[in-house]
Amino acid sequence: MTEQQLSGPTPAEANHHTVLGLRSPLTPAQTAARARRFGAVYYAEHWIRRMRGYAWTVLMTAVGTPLVYLFGMGVGLASLVDTKGAAFDAGDGTTVSYLVFVAPALLATAAIMVSSEENTYTVMGGFKWHRTYYGPNASPLSSEQLVGGHIIGFTVRLLITTGTYFAFLLLFGAVEQPATGWLMIFTAILGGLAFGLPLMAFSASLVEDKGQFAMVQRFIVMPLFLFSGTFFPLESLPLAVRWIGWISPLWHSTELGRILSYGYAEPAALTAVHLAYLVLLAAVGWFLARRNYTRRLGK
Repeated sequence: MTEQQLSGPTPAEANHHTVLGLRSPLTPAQTAARARRFGAVYYAEHWIRRMRGYAWTVLMTAVGTPLVYLFGMGVGLASLVDTKGAAFDAGDGTTVSYLVFVAPALLATAAIMVSSEENTYTVMGGFKWHRTYYGPNASPLSSEQLVGGHIIGFTVRLLITTGTYFAFLLLFGAVEQPATGWLMIFTAILGGLAFGLPLMAFSASLVEDKGQFAMVQRFIVMPLFLFSGTFFPLESLPLAVRWIGWISPLWHSTELGRILSYGYAEPAALTAVHLAYLVLLAAVGWFLARRNYTRRLGK
C-alpha cells in the first residue's frame, strides 16, 4: 500500500468526492456566495412557504371576494343600474353594461386590498413581533435582498388573487375582449405594486403600531376605493374630489384594465401616463423600502 493510500484523500480530493453519484455538499464559502447571488429568491421561497400559515385567508381572498363583489355589484347593483337606462361610454361612441364597466375596477381593487394587507402588519411583524427579518439578515443575505424577496413573495400572491378573480370575470361574462382582457391581471398587479411598495416603505419606518395602519385603511384605502372611478366614471365626480382619482394608483390601473377588457378608447398619451405613473410609484416605493430596511437592519 502506498503512502498516499495510507494518508487518505487530500483536502482537494475530499472536497470533490461523490457519494452514490451525488456531488458533495457545498462548502460554507460556496453556500455564502450562492446566498449573496440568489438571496432574494431564497427569501421569497421562505415568504411563500410562510403563506401556508394563513392559506385559508389567501383562498378566501382569491375566491370569496370575487364571488361576493360580482354578485353584489356586478349582478345585484347592475340589474338596477341597467334597468334605469344608464349607459357607460366605451369611448368610441358605443356603450357597455355596468357589469363590464365595473369588472376591471373590481379586479384592480382586489390587488390594492392584498397589497394593503401584505405591506402593513406583515412588514412590522418582520421587524417587531415575529422578527423574521433578523435571522436571514444575520446570514449573507442583505437587507436589499429581503426587500426583493418580500416583493417577489407578495407579487406571487397578487398573481394568485388576480388570476383567480379574472377567471370568475370570464364566467360572469364581464370581459368583452378576452384576447386582450387577460392582460388586466398584470395591470392590476402593477397597480398593487404601485400602491404596496410605498406602503411597505412606510411600514418599515414605524417602530410601534399606534393606529397608523388603521388610519391608512380609513383615510387612504377607502377614499381611493370610493373616488377612483371604481363604480362610476371619474368625470361624474365634482372637481373637489376628482383629484383623488387622478393621484390614485387604483384609477390608473382601472383605466388600463378597461382598455384591455372592452376596448375603452382614450388618447395613447393618456395610456402612457397611466403606465408611467404606476411604474414611477413602484420604483420610488422600492427605493424607499430598500433605504428603510437598510437603516433598520444595518446591512
